[in-house]
Amino acid sequence: MDIQGFWDAVLKQDADRMRAYFCRDAYINWHCTDEQFTVEEYIRANCEYPGEWDGEIERVETMGDVSVAVVHVYTCDRSLSFHAVSFMKTENGKILSLDEYWGDDGAAPQWRLDQKIGCKIPPAAKKRPFASLK
Repeated sequence: MDIQGFWDAVLKQDADRMRAYFCRDAYINWHCTDEQFTVEEYIRANCEYPGEWDGEIERVETMGDVSVAVVHVYTCDRSLSFHAVSFMKTENGKILSLDEYWGDDGAAPQWRLDQKIGCKIPPAAKKRPFASLK
């Protein structure tokens, strides 16, 4: 499964290229909004979403027939920023099921800032998850 190629097609909102990555009877779940899509509905939701998009894959892990991708997705003008975590179950090199979790990027909530707990993620830890923070 060419995860880089898949995400490139998604970010470019290229319906024909996206379609080629899926099994015919695949399904897609967006858990944060409790929605399930057919392949055609998923492609429509992505391709009709307003704006021009870009992004970068931050991490990929593969375990058997399941790959997990963490992707930073943002508008080309950088006015909006999200992180998506995609669990892709594949069969014969194509996506059979896709479970995605999307989150808006933003500042920590004020109550945590007031508590003075946590800190910014160090740049090295962003590039190498699970790296020592010390």
